[in-house]
Amino acid sequence: MLWNAFNQKGVNDLETQFEQITFYRNENNTGPVKRVYIVTINDTVWSELEAYGNFQPHNKLGTTEVFFFLEGSPFPTKVSGTKPYFPESFNDDVVARYEKNPSGLVSLKKYPFKH
Repeated sequence: MLWNAFNQKGVNDLETQFEQITFYRNENNTGPVKRVYIVTINDTVWSELEAYGNFQPHNKLGTTEVFFFLEGSPFPTKVSGTKPYFPESFNDDVVARYEKNPSGLVSLKKYPFKH
């Protein structure tokens, strides 16, 4: 059992290179916890982006959102807890948005701000 605890897969086992730039977490520990992450990536292997999101902390009734940006493209360095989480001038540079909702349902939307 102890061996399993130390040998579980994690973000470092993914081939895509992820760099967390910034994140937001509200201070609510008794109700819904909101987490928002800004992450740069070196590739768009969609299954790995979803796996990265799944590795992020999440609690019941809370939300976890990850916004992915390609290395070398503009990205925000600050994020807030209310929408829009960052200046809309960065929207075209978001390659994917991961969300785990309060029910635990996961979605990965490719190019979420392109119409």
